Amino acid sequence: MFVEMKNIRKSFGSNAVLKDVSFTLKGGEICALLGENGAGKSTLMNILGGVHQMDSGSISLDGKQVKFATPAQSQEAGIAFIHQELNLINDLPIYENMFLGRELKTKRGRLDLERMMNETKEVFKQMNVQLDPKTFVSDLDASYKQIVEICRAMMMNASIIIMDEPTTSLTDQEIERVFSMMKTLKDKNVGIIFISHKLNEVMSVCDRFTVLRDGGLIAEGNISEVTTNDLARHMVGYEVRTGSLLKEKKLGKEVLRVEGLTNNRDYRDIHFSIKAGEVLGVTGLLGDGRSELFQTIFGVDKPSSGKIFLNGMEVKIKSTAHAIKEGIAYLPRNRKENGIIKDMNILENASIVTWPIFSKRGMIDTKKHIAEFEQQRNALRIKMGKETDSINSLSGGNQQKVVLSKWLMAKPKLLILDNPTQGVDVGAKEDIYNIILKLAEENIAIIVLSSEGQEIIRVCDRALVMYHGVIQGEVSGETMTEQHIMSLATGGQLTK
Repeated sequence: MFVEMKNIRKSFGSNAVLKDVSFTLKGGEICALLGENGAGKSTLMNILGGVHQMDSGSISLDGKQVKFATPAQSQEAGIAFIHQELNLINDLPIYENMFLGRELKTKRGRLDLERMMNETKEVFKQMNVQLDPKTFVSDLDASYKQIVEICRAMMMNASIIIMDEPTTSLTDQEIERVFSMMKTLKDKNVGIIFISHKLNEVMSVCDRFTVLRDGGLIAEGNISEVTTNDLARHMVGYEVRTGSLLKEKKLGKEVLRVEGLTNNRDYRDIHFSIKAGEVLGVTGLLGDGRSELFQTIFGVDKPSSGKIFLNGMEVKIKSTAHAIKEGIAYLPRNRKENGIIKDMNILENASIVTWPIFSKRGMIDTKKHIAEFEQQRNALRIKMGKETDSINSLSGGNQQKVVLSKWLMAKPKLLILDNPTQGVDVGAKEDIYNIILKLAEENIAIIVLSSEGQEIIRVCDRALVMYHGVIQGEVSGETMTEQHIMSLATGGQLTK
């Protein structure tokens, strides 16, 4: 199949999101669609996927002009869209999610559950996915939810597959599996549109690239003719730094110390400390227990044993509200499920943590909230309309910045960031890294949980590497390399 989108224009109110953009894709190629958050990538693909309608322009499939009024029409034409925010229902088993909207039925009109289950088993077998189709989606971690979405698209025998940030929550092994799936589809003449902020992945799996910036087409060409630095420069309009951002600094007093913290299920015998002004990385592979460990420190769960000290005093954190009162802030890894409240507007999402702080006699000081948020909006360079617009009107990366601003407004002494740049473009990453370093200069202790070795190396003073719930080792200075981090994350030891 050959797709051609010509001179596409789209505005939401007075905001022109796409300005005369053209895009092509043929079967058997993988094309990267790149750009900063808010550049128009998702909107362009939502038009191809029938979610939005263009204001002007044309779409052709194999030379025949088409127009999709609904996602169903796009799917019928052979286009499958794996969205950035997963469209799975937690309260249904996997096999029912695989057939959402196109359920198989018996001759009597009842759901043919057995056939749906068997067909799900068959596609999992083809894709080498070790999952029980009867497992409820709520029991899956983010990576397996993503894999279910990819398998569902493949089951539809689509000629074109749009993948919007498909590897954001995946481990290296799972990413390789997805890339293997993509290459198999490419060999079967399926065309793939790959939207990603991970430029190393783009270089390894894509044939061509198209770059959007501020709603306009900036560059396109063959991947073999560019470098990651070239792509980053096209995306943001300037040279992007890649080296370490660390500077010599004097650390303050100890803010947090953990001794023997254990919950028996996810982590055990954890010992570490962090000082004011320090940026401590915690990394490893998915399932290493780091998120569960720091959720305990934030009061989400209780440990079975061990001690937590804040500013030299032992504390027993009873709840998240107690943690916030003690000066701890926690930005969660799953923005959609734990970071934003979809029924609230931008300002409400950005200020909810500080409502108790900025209220008098039960009344919220809205003016103070707006003033505080404006500072964060400018510092984080959040691309948005009005404060009263829905949080859903923002791109994923700008939603992430709003979640970060929420915690910065609380003026924490200890800031825990769980995958802070997940789904964020290269320019926004630099903004967030600058904020992290600026906060460290202001004597805030910062813990960065991340699966990206380069991220840890660029912003952290030192890093703890976890493996199966224990701290396998610590890296800093000359030992803080991707090779050493990966060695520890897979159960090895540092070589002397």
